[in-house]
Amino acid sequence: MHKAGFVNIVGNPNVGKSTLMNALVGERISIITSKAQTTRHRIMGIVNGEDFQIVYSDTPGVLKPNYKLQESMLNFSNSALTDADVLLYVTDTVENATKNIDFIEKVKKQNAPVLLIINKIDLTDQQKLEALVASWNKLLPKAEIIPCSAQNNFNLDYILKRIKDLLPDSPPYFDKDALTDKPARFFVTEIIREKILTNYDREIPYSVECVVEQFKEDEKLIRINAVIYTERDTQKGIIIGKAGAMLKKVGMEARKDIEAFFGKKVFLELFVKVEKDWRSKDSKLKSFGYELD
Repeated sequence: MHKAGFVNIVGNPNVGKSTLMNALVGERISIITSKAQTTRHRIMGIVNGEDFQIVYSDTPGVLKPNYKLQESMLNFSNSALTDADVLLYVTDTVENATKNIDFIEKVKKQNAPVLLIINKIDLTDQQKLEALVASWNKLLPKAEIIPCSAQNNFNLDYILKRIKDLLPDSPPYFDKDALTDKPARFFVTEIIREKILTNYDREIPYSVECVVEQFKEDEKLIRINAVIYTERDTQKGIIIGKAGAMLKKVGMEARKDIEAFFGKKVFLELFVKVEKDWRSKDSKLKSFGYELD
């Protein structure tokens, strides 16, 4: 009998959802930085075995939206509650358990089995962990609580075992050699965005969107033209930097990671354009691939 299902990963920002997803998939599907709101889309990573297929979904951290982009990000998180065969609610040993209690109430009403993953247990001791487990038992009494450290690969084998146990009997949803539902261009834009998140401070990373305008691949080389959109002219100047130095740095770091991702030489050209207030414009958000109500 073959098992298959959707295993959706939800939780607050910065608890390690993307680190957990990448560790479970065994590939670097989601970008990871120490900044909140790194993940903006719902990203699938597919794991295939002889008799199973697990379709993981990484989702944006749950937050109260301040503008339309964040509304779309919350839509991705809410949609993950409706179509999960198994729900992974990820928390950690640092955050306040009652943060975003509204979302926890939605999780409580789910019919799908919930695995509550307490991540980053390497940052606490046994006594504090036991107290945390007890408090989560009260908040989500039906959930199975599993402590882990995604970064150190601790207890991931057990999480995988429980997921396999809970998967419904089903034929595969995707080809058995598929790794993700996203096209190649998506991962290029995510890698560029990751470099922007790590190289710039304050509002800049959150005001930026990246679009691949050209992706031409032959046997030895991939040629990529990508545009970095900012909301204001001043942000454009900061992205480019003095004599273009910052843009060159971002391009060089992104190219190396894109080459590692595709296993092929890459020629990458980056351009910067201003699209005023794009985070609050329905038409631009849709063109960038965000879902709106």
